[in-house]
Amino acid sequence: MCGTCGCAEESGGTRIVMLREEDAPDHGHLHPHPHPHPHPHSHSHPDPHPRPHERRRPSEAGETVTIEQKVLAKNDLLAERNRTWMTDRGVVAVNVMSSPGAGKTTLLERAVTDLGGRRPVAVIEGDQETRLDADRIRRTGCAVVQVNTGAGCHLDAEMMRDALTALSPAEGSLLMVENVGNLVCPALFDLGERSRVVIISVTEGTDKPLKYPYMFAAADLILINKSDLLPYVDFDVEQCAQHARSVNPDVRVLTLSATTGEGLAHWYDWLAAQR
Repeated sequence: MCGTCGCAEESGGTRIVMLREEDAPDHGHLHPHPHPHPHPHSHSHPDPHPRPHERRRPSEAGETVTIEQKVLAKNDLLAERNRTWMTDRGVVAVNVMSSPGAGKTTLLERAVTDLGGRRPVAVIEGDQETRLDADRIRRTGCAVVQVNTGAGCHLDAEMMRDALTALSPAEGSLLMVENVGNLVCPALFDLGERSRVVIISVTEGTDKPLKYPYMFAAADLILINKSDLLPYVDFDVEQCAQHARSVNPDVRVLTLSATTGEGLAHWYDWLAAQR
């Protein structure tokens, strides 16, 4: 199991739901391979697998660390296969992470609507239960699959593989992955994505990057969302950006509002550059 959150190692309780039946593919499956692909890639994140163990009893620490290492090693192998599969098809996957309520789904709704005419866009939605967010994305006309993790608090590479098989995104697609709302464990699990985006809303604390450093250290881009609410909340954008750069010196920080559209052009430019 994941030593940080205690969720199950196996994803047997995971459900993959194709929301648009007419889009269900009859090809493009990711077949298992006996060894990892040798292709090099440039995907890297600072300290991608931090594993705090402060509260473990000494008698448990060795066994727990070993289990975690096996889980993460298996995940990384599958993630590399996912990455190769997507790279071969020109699919650019962006892993979008945040705490619950930061505005991930609203931001994705806006993005798939605005970008859909420029390039193929598809979405993988991750939640413990319900199809509510996937239904919202489906109403934009975008191809989407819902991944329900049950007790799990994050997506992993195996879930990503199954979702890719169900979705079969078109060549050259932008694939947006909305991870389960959680600022801890999603940072530990590589999905095979091209980039990681962390969203923080101005209704959260300015010091969030300091409280959840592993998540912000893993980000390629940080979006400060709900800027339209700044006049009504106690949130310091510059201070938050400084906190983020204290754990991730080179990270880019953008301020925007998915509701009003402020700052979205810079977000879309960043997405276009991921090609």
